[in-house]
Amino acid sequence: MRDRADVLLDTLAILGTLNADAEVMAAAMLDALVDIEPLAAAAKVEIPERLQVLLEGQRASSRVWALHRDHGGGRNPEGMRRLLLALVRDLRVVTIVLARQLSRMRAAWRLPAEEQRALAQLTRDIHAPLANRLGIWQLKWELEDLAFRVLEADTYVRIARLLDDNRSGRERFIQSALAQLREVLADNGIAADIAGRPKHIYSIWKKMRKKDAPIGELYDLRALRVLVDDVPNCYAVLGLVHALWVPVPSEFDDYIARPKPNGYRSLHTAVLGPEGKTLEVQIRTREMHAQAELGVAAHWRYKEGSAAGGAAMDKRIAWMRKLLEQAADAARDGEASPLQGMDADLAEERVYALTPNGDVVDLPQGGTVLDFAYQVHTMVGHRCRGAKVDGRIVPLGTQLHSGQRVEILTGKTAEPRRDWLQAGSGFLASSRSRDKVRAWFNKLDRARNLQAGRELLDRDLRRMGLLHADLQPVLAKFNASTVDELLVLVALGDVGPNQVGRALLELERAAQEAASPAASTSIVPPKSHASASASKASTVTVQGVDNLLAQVARCCQPLPGEAIVGYLTRARGVSVHRPDCAAFLRLAGIQPARVLPVEWGAQRGGQQVAIRIEGIDRKWLLKDITTLVAQLGLHVASLHAEPVRGGHGQIRVQLQARVPDFGQLGLLLARLESLPGIESARRG
Repeated sequence: MRDRADVLLDTLAILGTLNADAEVMAAAMLDALVDIEPLAAAAKVEIPERLQVLLEGQRASSRVWALHRDHGGGRNPEGMRRLLLALVRDLRVVTIVLARQLSRMRAAWRLPAEEQRALAQLTRDIHAPLANRLGIWQLKWELEDLAFRVLEADTYVRIARLLDDNRSGRERFIQSALAQLREVLADNGIAADIAGRPKHIYSIWKKMRKKDAPIGELYDLRALRVLVDDVPNCYAVLGLVHALWVPVPSEFDDYIARPKPNGYRSLHTAVLGPEGKTLEVQIRTREMHAQAELGVAAHWRYKEGSAAGGAAMDKRIAWMRKLLEQAADAARDGEASPLQGMDADLAEERVYALTPNGDVVDLPQGGTVLDFAYQVHTMVGHRCRGAKVDGRIVPLGTQLHSGQRVEILTGKTAEPRRDWLQAGSGFLASSRSRDKVRAWFNKLDRARNLQAGRELLDRDLRRMGLLHADLQPVLAKFNASTVDELLVLVALGDVGPNQVGRALLELERAAQEAASPAASTSIVPPKSHASASASKASTVTVQGVDNLLAQVARCCQPLPGEAIVGYLTRARGVSVHRPDCAAFLRLAGIQPARVLPVEWGAQRGGQQVAIRIEGIDRKWLLKDITTLVAQLGLHVASLHAEPVRGGHGQIRVQLQARVPDFGQLGLLLARLESLPGIESARRG
């Protein structure tokens, strides 16, 4: 108990040096001492939302540490770091976990050797790089050194002995050199900010390995940084530094005249400073320093030797570092911290999901489980048959959130489906995944692509009542010279079958308007046969299913977007049918004079439609169906399921759903057919 109290007190002291506010201090204490939620519930006390966010962030970080421990430590530390930043809603959580980890490392000598190594590995993989990226140097160097001392004890001791003085001695040397240079610059009328730091042992070891050089050939064990207003002052300071101390030949780099590939600009020189000890001096403008510390060419990429990241993560890290700098300035001026209440701007543009083995998979926002499968490996995507998210079977189009664990269920053979390529199907959000599916089908022979394209197109055209429509008039719209070329485009997902159907409907509507130039009118009650005859040459606008003067026929239930035709009844106004409706065809054959041209007008709400689903019965099937309908923003009116007699486990589901238009119906049917176990979903 005493050890926990000591760690907590040390954590609070560290947070104090980081200008932490009262909420951060309270969150650190509550998370370390008590399980606050049950106590608050028992006392009927509501935890403030901002404090709740800080507590949730600490629990999220604990989940990341557990993943790191359970799955081999440093196998994928970069993925773990990104997952942590994606899960944390409030930046202040990061300062809490860094301070707590530093206090634990300071007390690690009390732990058994194996626990020390696990704690040090976690620190080196996660905490020290995070402190580095956020520019919290006072934590970064100590975290690195403490972890290094545990993981590489012999090397740590050897380098410490090679140094001609200890860290406190190097710090005194830096202060002495800094004072001398500040006096010289002031005498010459140059306004500058000067800072210094001794290189810590872990950083020295990394430099020795990188340069394959002994410690005597490293000239930046002690360093000063000088910031001035403009470029001419940079070179003026360089001249004064070389006049004050003897420069080391061959140790001068002009990154202002020749910037590094990542955009870094500065003057670097090494000199023999006070007491004849080497000293590195970096000189740059304040603008160059801001770009180096906060720009897209982030300094941490160079330091960690990592090219991974992406513009979105770079931008987010830069924003976090800027906020921390502003918080420090505010604390010095006695103002409120800009970190308070901040969380919305931390929205991540990527999703970080986990494999069963704990590897982190990076996906675009909106990425699905099928995108996840293709990101793991192309053949995993091709063989994907289903997926579990956090242990529950979900549709392939389910969108993932950071931190979810995904298990892909695969078949023995690669059998990607063509409807995965359709943009409206919702299976794939990543263009990279779609390219992989498209490449698979491009390898198939032309005859199979033609057949598949015809099947996909016929299925949608049959739903629209356009099965036998002439495709020639719409070829130019899709840059196809022949019908076969259009079918191949459909098969490869470059053209959606619903796009072809809509183009045909637009042509049909334009032809109707050309044939009947009279303005569209709303239905009025037929007062006599004469008035009915007078109005039947006009185009009738169906304004909505709640208009009793124009009723959608129950026999075929046409939806907005479908081809429709009207039949003028004696007492109920116009009954609206699909052109291939058997009831309409029978009535029209008896009294063709009552047939009216109609078109859809502005729609409100939706139309209830019957859908028949057939497939293999399994656990959670009905729940998956209703969840899918809800995800599409539709309403389930009724649901009835019954086993098929003699069907060997087959089931038939009758679904009544309210659908706004025909395009939404097509999407619903396609998504239903993608559910595991469902063989067909058809309009009932």
